[in-house]
Amino acid sequence: MPPTEAHPGTAGPPDADPSADPSADDTLDLHLPEEFLALLAQAERDRSGAGDLLDDLADWGPTATPAGRFQLVPVRLDRDLPLVTRWMNAPAVAAFWELQGPESVTADHIRAQLDGDGRSVPCLGVLDSTPMSYFEIYRADLDPLARHYPARPHDTGVHLLIGGVTDRGRGIGTLLLRAVADLVLDHRPRCTRVLAEPDLRNTPSVAAFLAAGFRLSAEVDLPDKRAALMVRDRALRHVL
Repeated sequence: MPPTEAHPGTAGPPDADPSADPSADDTLDLHLPEEFLALLAQAERDRSGAGDLLDDLADWGPTATPAGRFQLVPVRLDRDLPLVTRWMNAPAVAAFWELQGPESVTADHIRAQLDGDGRSVPCLGVLDSTPMSYFEIYRADLDPLARHYPARPHDTGVHLLIGGVTDRGRGIGTLLLRAVADLVLDHRPRCTRVLAEPDLRNTPSVAAFLAAGFRLSAEVDLPDKRAALMVRDRALRHVL
């Protein structure tokens, strides 16, 4: 099951600066129940007075990349379902996302996010006006992933697949991962790091994250895979 193609409690005293040492608490084993994650999401909505857990992602706008002008555009099922379904049925994608099949399979996966509380937003990656990739931007600290790593408030996760075979294997994934991580850090000031958890067997994906400035923080056993926990730290964004 997703995540991924290139497919997500804090240690120390409450007043510690979490960005001072990006790797200081990466080995802490923390497990949070689903009910607690739901309460955290509700508490944050109550504090902000709004229902948007990802800081108005739809309004982030485009950004320039070496490959062209890139933008995250939230998925609309009535417009985008056939395209995303076709991508999900590509063998290289299906091997890791496991969403191959008729449109109803993809629709159920996307609709669960669209009908949820906003902790995960499915998006098309649009490069120079052409939809060519699919992203899920999600609150890793409010996701079941938080049971498997030392989550920090506002941790933001990324799942990615490259749609067209001609766009794979030539560095586009790396460019887009860096661009999306920068978008998250620019538009989510409370987020100190961007995370991903590609399947360890997906070596092109892991390599793309490393080239995009992510570091391998840990290997984690998730219900459906053994994953590489990749982290891009705000404190190191201009170094890596």
